[in-house]
Amino acid sequence: MRRINRPALPAPTEKALKKKQATANAKRAAGTLNVQQEWNGARKTKPLATALQALKVMAGTRARCMYCGDSHGTDIDHFWPKTPYPQLMFAWTNLVLGCTECGRFKGERFPILNGLPQLIDPTAEDPWEFLDFDPGTGNIVARYDTAIGDWKVKGTETVKHLQLDRREALAASYQKTHLRIKAVVEQALQQPALDALILIEALRHSDDHGLLGWYFTGSGTNESPFREFRTQHPAAWNTCKTELA
Repeated sequence: MRRINRPALPAPTEKALKKKQATANAKRAAGTLNVQQEWNGARKTKPLATALQALKVMAGTRARCMYCGDSHGTDIDHFWPKTPYPQLMFAWTNLVLGCTECGRFKGERFPILNGLPQLIDPTAEDPWEFLDFDPGTGNIVARYDTAIGDWKVKGTETVKHLQLDRREALAASYQKTHLRIKAVVEQALQQPALDALILIEALRHSDDHGLLGWYFTGSGTNESPFREFRTQHPAAWNTCKTELA
C-alpha cells in the first residue's frame, strides 16, 4: 500500500458529482433512495467516467489497486461504503480505485471507533504509519506502537479486513519488489560516488508496491542495506527520503 495524492477534479465534473449527491440526498430524505440503482445509473455517465480515469492516473502507470497495491484496479470503490453511507456516494474524496479481490474482502464492513474509520485511506494518510512489512514472509502486517505497547488499531483492522497477511500471491509479489529494491541500493553503495538523483529514479522504477515508504519512514529504515545507506550517506538519504517517502 502506498500514499496516494488526490488532485482536484475538473470543475464541471466536481459540480456534476455534487449535483448527483444532492439528488441522492433528496431521495434519501424522502425514503425513496435505492442506493445500488442510483449508483448503477450514475456509473455510466461522463462525470463518473472522468472520476474513474482520474483515479487510474492517481494509481500510477499500472493502475494498481489502492488497497493492496498489487492487483489491477478494476473499478471505483467507496472508502466509506455507499450502502450504509449514501451521503458520501458521489463525494470525490470518498472514491478510490480497487481490485475485485479487495472489494470482495472489504465489502460493506467498515470498522469505526469514536466516529472515525479504522481502515487506512491511502489517499488521506501515510499507510506506513500504521502498517509494517515482513521481508521474511512478504506479508503486510500491523505496525507495533512502542508508545502504547500494542499493535496500531488502524493497521490491525486494515490487515484483517483486507486479509493482507493471508494472500500468498500478494506476499510473493511484495517479496519480489523487496528484493529488487534491495539490489538497487546495494549496487548504489558499491559505487565510488553515490548519486542521489540516479538512485531515486532507479528506486522509483523498482517499486511496484509502495514499499519505499516503508524503507524511508517505517521500520525498514533499519533494514539492510537501507541502514547502511542512512548512516553512510546521510545527505543522499535525506534527498531520497524527501522525494520518495
